[in-house]
Amino acid sequence: MTTHRYEQITRVIEARQPACGSTTVVAVDGPSGAGKTSLVAGLAQVTGAGVLHLEDVYPGWHGLAATPPIIAGALDTIAADGIASVHRWDWEHHRPGPMLHVRPTRLLILDGVGSGAAVIRPHLSLLIWVDAPPAVRKQRALARDGGAYAPFWDLWAAQEAEHFVREGTRRWADLVVTT
Repeated sequence: MTTHRYEQITRVIEARQPACGSTTVVAVDGPSGAGKTSLVAGLAQVTGAGVLHLEDVYPGWHGLAATPPIIAGALDTIAADGIASVHRWDWEHHRPGPMLHVRPTRLLILDGVGSGAAVIRPHLSLLIWVDAPPAVRKQRALARDGGAYAPFWDLWAAQEAEHFVREGTRRWADLVVTT
């Protein structure tokens, strides 16, 4: 993504008011392999934002539906000026891992599938939908995760499809980015 694109998105973010206490929360949602994490990394670098990667929180390969309420609860705490605590997921041992603590901050970016879910939206100042062609997304995702994702691609893709139909996330997006 070009520096110009980051600057454009940053201007949109700066024009938004916080909707989560004093924290402006931006969700970057879209299907796996679309380029969300790359976009978030660039935005965080340009803005100095904190980042919460939902992949740190999903409770396993079957856990997409369980994640938005976890994130919404964390944002409720942040909105009340508290430090949110959620379990990281230990992907290697397939169980909850150590706690992840998220503090209120000027700008927090949520990175991941489900970050724009209805239960989270009241805390969002901006929802960005990121997408790419299906073949590109699959190639990126499988290359990124060194084979660990391959056996779960279909399982996760089915959860995503069900989630996005139920939530209508793309239609709620303030910005749409195609990578």
